[in-house]
Amino acid sequence: MKRIVSVIAAAGLFVGPVLAQSVPERPLPNYPHTRASDLVEEHFGERIADPFRWLENDVRVDQEVRDWVNRENALSSSYLSRLPGRAILAGRIRDLTNFERYGTPRKAGKFYFYVHNEGSQNQSVLTVREGLEGQPRAVVDPNGWAKDGATALAEWAPSNDGQWVAFAVQDGGTDWRTLKVVNVAIGEVAEDEIKWVKFSSLAWKADGSGFFYSRFPEPEPGGTYQSINLNQAVFFHALGTPQAADTKIFATPDRPRLRHSAQVTDDGRYLMITSADGTDQRYELTVARIDKGPLKLRTLVKGLENNWALAGSVGPRFFFLTDKDAPRGRLVTLDVERRSKPPVEIVRQSTDTLVGASLVGERMILAYLGDAKSEAELRTLDGRLVGPITLPAIGSAAGFGGKGGDPETFYTFSSYAVPPTVYRFNTNTGKAELFARPKVPFDPADYVTEQRFYTSKDGTRIPMFLVRRKDTMASGPAPTLLYGYGGFNISIAPAFDASKLAWLEQGGVLAVANLRGGGEYGADWHNAGRLQAKQNVFDDFIAAGEYLIAEGITSKDQLAIEGRSNGGLLVGAVINQRPDLFAAALPAVGVMDMLRFNQFTSGRFWIDDYGDPAKEADFRVLRSYSPYHNVTGGREYPAILVTTADTDDRVVPGHSFKYVAALQAADIGNKPHLIRIETRAGHGSGKPIDKIVAESADMYAFIAKWTGLSIKAP
Repeated sequence: MKRIVSVIAAAGLFVGPVLAQSVPERPLPNYPHTRASDLVEEHFGERIADPFRWLENDVRVDQEVRDWVNRENALSSSYLSRLPGRAILAGRIRDLTNFERYGTPRKAGKFYFYVHNEGSQNQSVLTVREGLEGQPRAVVDPNGWAKDGATALAEWAPSNDGQWVAFAVQDGGTDWRTLKVVNVAIGEVAEDEIKWVKFSSLAWKADGSGFFYSRFPEPEPGGTYQSINLNQAVFFHALGTPQAADTKIFATPDRPRLRHSAQVTDDGRYLMITSADGTDQRYELTVARIDKGPLKLRTLVKGLENNWALAGSVGPRFFFLTDKDAPRGRLVTLDVERRSKPPVEIVRQSTDTLVGASLVGERMILAYLGDAKSEAELRTLDGRLVGPITLPAIGSAAGFGGKGGDPETFYTFSSYAVPPTVYRFNTNTGKAELFARPKVPFDPADYVTEQRFYTSKDGTRIPMFLVRRKDTMASGPAPTLLYGYGGFNISIAPAFDASKLAWLEQGGVLAVANLRGGGEYGADWHNAGRLQAKQNVFDDFIAAGEYLIAEGITSKDQLAIEGRSNGGLLVGAVINQRPDLFAAALPAVGVMDMLRFNQFTSGRFWIDDYGDPAKEADFRVLRSYSPYHNVTGGREYPAILVTTADTDDRVVPGHSFKYVAALQAADIGNKPHLIRIETRAGHGSGKPIDKIVAESADMYAFIAKWTGLSIKAP
């Protein structure tokens, strides 16, 4: 339904980004020249210009794109390095990051595995203890893998006896992984190596002979970081063998869009494969016995209609968290040997949202979100309530992994001013004890977190967290950073971020709005902020800004906004809709071209939330808010610093490149509209501390400048 038209562009003829040559001369900043082509496409009878499409080309391959990136980085680097207080912020963010950090432990045999960072290390180290009192020692240390610290340890999983660990290497921030195996006893990495792995679980056979994983076919030359990902399959790798000998266990060549993830039950009896078509939690389940004879795969759940998250099993009785007939989630069982039997409800739907379930020992741990705050409880396997699991305060609890028959589990609690603290929990006694509490260079008691509710445009009640130093706002409104996401059923719960703590420490306020499109209140909340209802997300965010101003927390000259990925889309959209409301904006790794997002890497999965640009009804909605296509001249825009990375193969950097080119080409005022492009970094994961500190200092010094926050040395 689209037709490419190559024409000589004329002013006012086409809907889309303003062409660079039609923009009048302006004073500072003096942006680098960006070539504008005359490319126009016809979508459902509407002509839309795409003058900067050439910026979609891979920066590693296309010299013109690389030259453009270098010019833009030179401009932004020159500007950012001279911002008042930038060096102070960088030093303080590094100090606030420099504390001992522990991941949530996993138990395997007599061993406890966890990631650990001494504080200043670029990458965390996989560490093991033999018994709780054992001496910690490094198993996998990625800090020597790359001179710039940008090669990271990603996913990892120990064998059941703890003798081996399969782990993933992430280079330069890409989503691609290379799998390796380490012998825990001697710390030696085996010769096993598996490539072209992405979006994969790691699931060991009970006897430790090998593990299941998922991978895609090797991309065509030149397509590693941009080609659409299709035909993922599940393989089994036997220890000590080459990748070429791996056995393909499960694939769907007739449905190449499906993704597949493998799990092995705690007792080692069953393999379960979960298949999905997009980002929605709508799954098909396939099971097989793996403890006797050749695999015989059988469909357990088909239809891609509901969430089925395995919480544990007792023989053939599988426990699932599901949203079938329960948009906020419930706990049910299925008998995998009697597939015709319907699910049996164990715990019915609550007013809060059930977000996690795990069988540990002889008990079930259920994790809930109550108004976007973590809550947890302990139940018997027949659903009877044993009691709540008391958490320290408003915040987020994560972990609670374990196995049937062993009552020991661990969880991590954090909040905006509370760094991750690890607890050991016993499901038999219901008692928690401290495992690791970091010593931090600040006093969490100096900060206050409160939850408020405000009203969106259509009358919907939206929760918001407000965080500040106790003495902030004593003399009136303060510079405020408003953060949001609003999509993909992802809940934004309180979490620690040293960079944002540096903002709070300087006297800024942090506001986090729990927008529709997220998962805070279950499927209904998600559905109210996606597809045809996506505008609700933008309305919620705009209403949050208006609330902060109306309540005297900040003023529009002091209000900055930030969002990442889908949140970068959010920021780009609301800037176009209400540029008058904000003083500064930080759209990071955003989805900015809503008409072509599905043409690259994993973008096709996002159709679940955004819709399909090839369908007219979806196109009309996407066109209405696409940040790239709705930059409008003749209005004063806030100061904008876009951030992305050259190895982002989740949201390819071309989104941000094109968006910034459109901003810089438009007559939208004299505030800076810059882009900062990190090298050897991706969508976020695996980024070394050095790069995090530098990027964060640039971002928060930028909004401090434009919101009037005075940065002072501590």
